[in-house]
Amino acid sequence: MITISSMASTHRLFTTAAATALLLTSAVACSSTDDTAAPKGDCPVTPVKVTVSVDQWTDMVKSLAGDCAVVQTVVESTATDPHEFEPTPADTAKLTNADLVVVNGLGYDEWATKAADAASPQPAVVDAAEATGRTEGSNPHVWYDPAAQQKVAGAVTGALPKLQPEAATYLQSRSSIWAKDQVPYRQAVDRTSMVAKGRTYAATEPVAEYLANALGMTDVTPKGFAQAAANETEPSPGDVTELLEALRTGKVDVLLVNSQVEGQLNRQLVAAAKAANVAVLTVTETQPPGTTGFVKWQVFQLDELAGALQTPPS
Repeated sequence: MITISSMASTHRLFTTAAATALLLTSAVACSSTDDTAAPKGDCPVTPVKVTVSVDQWTDMVKSLAGDCAVVQTVVESTATDPHEFEPTPADTAKLTNADLVVVNGLGYDEWATKAADAASPQPAVVDAAEATGRTEGSNPHVWYDPAAQQKVAGAVTGALPKLQPEAATYLQSRSSIWAKDQVPYRQAVDRTSMVAKGRTYAATEPVAEYLANALGMTDVTPKGFAQAAANETEPSPGDVTELLEALRTGKVDVLLVNSQVEGQLNRQLVAAAKAANVAVLTVTETQPPGTTGFVKWQVFQLDELAGALQTPPS
């Protein structure tokens, strides 16, 4: 039996922690000053104001903009569920006062899209889901798709020079820097796919579905269970029984568990996987506290998955 632990076991606790995160976000927003009064660093023009709805895209935007933007993020806490987030006036101001807003889309951060649409004048908007050609009903966890990273980066790189034409050369150089920084992530995807291709997985939630599919893995999560998880509803007893049977009979090589969600059902599934000698890999929807960027977060999880799948499929 192989059990892989997460970098940091975090839980989605939308109570005191969420309230604290909101207060802190509001306080930071209210205390911030306008840093866009003059050119900074290597940027040849005055930086623009960019607001990112959720922190899964923040590292990318900061890297691509470099000194040519002051970047703020609305939801940065793992204690806050972006689906259910209620922005404060200070949060809304971050969006309505921005020159560029970067959202995830697909309803994941609808509050951000609505705020940007209601602003006057309206900021430019990069929607990650739209940039990757996804439509309503698709899995919203777009950042877990390796191919999506390049497409969203292209959309951001395309949007910034329209706001700062004189900085086009600088911004193009930032695009090259970002691509270089992505190399460890691309390498981790490639080496993990060598052991993951053809293997099977089941998931308590479709958080890392895009990544697992990109690695060539086969999703054997019972359809009813997967639909319930995607709709954030309770699976039926029959769906749970079907998944437990799949674990017990060896149809699943690895169980992917979102460690930011706790509950009796997840504990039951993890126990069943361990009893059946099925690898358990905990993944997180957002960057866990203490991580130092998107690339290191994803490389860690990819390496953990590769380690869990070292045993060849039977």
